[in-house]
Amino acid sequence: MVLGFMAGVPAVFHILFVWVPTIATIVLSFTKWDGIKPLGQAKAVGFKNFWEIFHVFNRDFFQALINNGVLVVFLFIGPTLLGMLLAYQLDKGLRGTRVYQSIFYFPVVLSLAVVGFIWKSVIYSPNQGLANTVLGRTGEGHQIDWIGDQTFLIHIGSNWGISRNYLAILVAISWRHAGYIMVLYLAGLKSVDPSLREAGAIDGCTEWQSFRQIVFPTMKPINIVVLVITVIEALRAFDIVFALKKPRHTEQLSILVTNNILGEGGGNVGRGSAYGVILLVLCLGFIVWYVVTRFREDA
Repeated sequence: MVLGFMAGVPAVFHILFVWVPTIATIVLSFTKWDGIKPLGQAKAVGFKNFWEIFHVFNRDFFQALINNGVLVVFLFIGPTLLGMLLAYQLDKGLRGTRVYQSIFYFPVVLSLAVVGFIWKSVIYSPNQGLANTVLGRTGEGHQIDWIGDQTFLIHIGSNWGISRNYLAILVAISWRHAGYIMVLYLAGLKSVDPSLREAGAIDGCTEWQSFRQIVFPTMKPINIVVLVITVIEALRAFDIVFALKKPRHTEQLSILVTNNILGEGGGNVGRGSAYGVILLVLCLGFIVWYVVTRFREDA
């Protein structure tokens, strides 16, 4: 009785708040509905919403796809490597390690929306932001508009690219993500058998060789978790861009979902759901790969 209750209640909540919305999103992606009229008046339109995304609204869609892809690559190159480096240094038992852990982990306990507000008001403010103050660009006519500069730094085709303001947002996202990765790798390093390192030292391995050939391969389960979490975090990124007032050329797939359902000129639940289905498919690809990998290891 108790076991059934403990398993049944979470299962009910999981079904209600995960599976029901997911199935509803898939169904609504094949309809035209404004979200205001009764659901029974929703009109089935087949794959029209998906066709419009790839042909009519392709400019926003492909820009969002580029931004999400850039975010995936950036998180691996920047915050993931930084988090790994921080974890490796803290694992050595430096003096004040707990203090450093708290400092680096602090951004993780903040929501991405709060992180967005902090970077917008404290770091990137053109008039009195920390970034412009450090660079000496607070004077009139010399200010850098970190969030408002929509020009492409790197062009991809004639209509798309990587904008300057999006690169500024990437830095804000990495500030939070690095602490998260640090905690994961720190837990992984604590689980490494010390005798393996001792054996490497006896064989004459340098510190770098020991990490690359002994420690890092041993943390394969952590590496897979970090990979999956980083990809999913990059694909579903929403809060921080939304908190920064969704500047042009910083579109994300999650932002397009919200814009079509609730935003200005929205009221198209069908198209917004279609964006959600595309995002779901992208996320599921990495989730399925992770599950299959884990099952193979346990077999």
